[in-house]
Amino acid sequence: MRRAVSVSEALAARRSIRAFLDQPVDEDEIRDILRRAARAPSGGNLQPWAVHALSGGKLAALKALMRRRCAEAPEGEPMDYAFYPADLKPHYVKRRVRNGEILYGALGIDRSDKVARLAWIHENFQFFGAPFGVLCFVERGFGPSQWLDLGIYLQSVLLLLTEAGYGSCPQADWALFERTVAAFLGSPPDLQLVCGIAIGHADPTRAENLIHTERDDPFASYDMSA
Repeated sequence: MRRAVSVSEALAARRSIRAFLDQPVDEDEIRDILRRAARAPSGGNLQPWAVHALSGGKLAALKALMRRRCAEAPEGEPMDYAFYPADLKPHYVKRRVRNGEILYGALGIDRSDKVARLAWIHENFQFFGAPFGVLCFVERGFGPSQWLDLGIYLQSVLLLLTEAGYGSCPQADWALFERTVAAFLGSPPDLQLVCGIAIGHADPTRAENLIHTERDDPFASYDMSA
C-alpha cells in the first residue's frame, strides 16, 4: 500500500487486509505508531487500553500454539459476552449477511460449506500470515465507556498504519481464545483480551484484499427527524 497524505485519504484507503506479503516490516515504526495513537481521546483521560506486540519467534510460537488450540477447540473457549445480540434488528442482520456474501464470495467459499468457513475463521489466529501482531486489552472492571475509548484508540492505530503504508486487520475473534492467550503471555488476570490487529504489507494479488465492503448512510438507520 502506498502512504496516505491526509486523514481523508487514509480513511478512504483503509480496509481489512487478510493476506500479507512475505516481507519484513519496520518494527520500530509500528511500535511508534502504537504509542502515537495514544493521543486518542478517552473519558477522564484514563487511557484504558493496554497493548502487547508480537513478532519473530514469539509470534511464531503463538501461531503454533493457536494451530493446536483451534484443532482442540474449533469453536473457541467460553466467553463472558457475545459478539452480537441474539435479537439483531433486520437492518443489522442484512448488513452482516451482505458482508459475509462479499468476503466469502471473493474467497470462493460457499455459504453452506461450514468446514471451509471455520477453517477461514481460524486464519484469524495466524494473524492471516502477517509478520507483526498486536493484542489489545482493557481491565475487566471497565465498562462501555472505556471500551468506547479502546475503539477510538484502535481506529487511530489503523489510520496511522494506513498513512504509513501498512495493511492491517482488526480481529475481534481473538477474544474467543482469551484464556489461551493469557496463559501464553502471562498477562495479569485483571486484563481482558478484546481484539488483535494483524499488520504487514498487503498482498495486492489476493482477492480478499480487493473487496470493498458497503457502508450505509449513518443518518438512515433511524429516523429521528420528528
